Amino acid sequence: MIRKLFNKLFRSKSSKAGHAKLEQHSIELASKLRGLHRPVLGAKKTAKARHGHREGAAVIAVGRHQIDRNELSNAAIRTIESLQKAGFEAYVVGGAVRDLLLQRHPKDFDVATDATPEEVHRIFRRSRIIGRRFRLVHVIFGSETIEVSTFRGHHHAEGDAHTDVSGRILRDNVFGSLQEDATRRDFTVNALYYDPTSQEVLDFHRGFEDVQASTLRMIGSPETRYAEDPVRMLRAVRLSAKLGFHIDVATMAPIAKMADLLQDVPPSRLFDEMLKLFLSGHAIESVSVLREQHLHHGLLPMLDVVLEQPLGERFVMLALKNTDDRILSGKSANPSFLFATLLWHEVLAAWEPYKVEMPLIPALHQAMSEVIALQAEKLAIHHRYTATMKEIWAMQPRFEQRAGKRPFGLLTHPRYRAGFDFLLLRCESGEAPAELGEWWASFAEAEAEERNAMLLADTAPKHRRKRKRNKPASSATTS
Repeated sequence: MIRKLFNKLFRSKSSKAGHAKLEQHSIELASKLRGLHRPVLGAKKTAKARHGHREGAAVIAVGRHQIDRNELSNAAIRTIESLQKAGFEAYVVGGAVRDLLLQRHPKDFDVATDATPEEVHRIFRRSRIIGRRFRLVHVIFGSETIEVSTFRGHHHAEGDAHTDVSGRILRDNVFGSLQEDATRRDFTVNALYYDPTSQEVLDFHRGFEDVQASTLRMIGSPETRYAEDPVRMLRAVRLSAKLGFHIDVATMAPIAKMADLLQDVPPSRLFDEMLKLFLSGHAIESVSVLREQHLHHGLLPMLDVVLEQPLGERFVMLALKNTDDRILSGKSANPSFLFATLLWHEVLAAWEPYKVEMPLIPALHQAMSEVIALQAEKLAIHHRYTATMKEIWAMQPRFEQRAGKRPFGLLTHPRYRAGFDFLLLRCESGEAPAELGEWWASFAEAEAEERNAMLLADTAPKHRRKRKRNKPASSATTS
């Protein structure tokens, strides 16, 4: 085929339309060569993947790891097969492999590859490159998104890597080999690579043994790794509670003395990690370890104060238990409700001085705004959450109003159910009388006539409307 194209080029020089044909055939030849270029490179990469990628790794066959390939999502398999077909290495990596080994169904599947973000983006029509600190590609299959990352190299190598004075990585897009990528991962149990094509697991850091021993162990020096990314300290606590793993002694030792590094983490990252921690289904265990390691100061600056108050601690722990129970039973949990419970006693404390200065409800709104603003300095709680939190808090005084038309109006509030569940927690903790929660539970279920009979006498002072005085008609002046 290439010979025929060259012949066309030489023949076109002597033809009448030589220059035009020469240009046309040149374009055609270049196009054909580009088409051949990718398969040739692909074949080289495939050979490299077959022989080079195992260096330094324990290769665990399916008979030993017993991962069922059918547990992978179709989107994950299609992503990997497309990358491998294009001549790249590609594996399911991280928490998904760990969970499959533990006979758990992964929540999502991440893929690691030696293809650059731009190359991945060219392979998948429905994809987008995201991230600044770490550039990733989101490959979209209907409602499922597969996150594809390029193998990371050593951040101290030459490249687009930046750290601050404490060693925290600010931006890192240094690409490397599979072996380097495994070394860059945080814990050994997260540095496992599963190839659904060969059904083998590659293990560079004895992560398979740690999964079997229920041990969470940091790859490399824990002090260095925590300095690079202080959020790893929170992740260690969350994963140990979620998986029921014990944290390796060397991995746990530096956490308490390095907790202050969390002060420099961007609020948005802290918020995301805290959401994962409190919505893991094991929030109570996580809070216990956070307190032991003094890490709760880096999450919610006032949480330690709340937990030292007998009434506040009982309320918070009941809220966390309620959240854990919902998550473990397969139900959803509302982050707005959770944050509203965590900060409620701070709102109560801020409310007191304002009650002296202004009416009850305006004072409550002033206290809510103050607490939200103070938390915003450390946590980037999204506005969609804070708006709901304020609605839940603002409903609490209204539950005490059980006369006239006010209870009927509260039942129609769009956040009534969340506000009522919040009230029940207050009753269970001893903050509000149990009778109040029981009354509202009965009132919500009662028929119209029963509801009218349940209303209490309206003892609130009646506000008389001021009469509008008629303005005296101005006398017309005549000249």
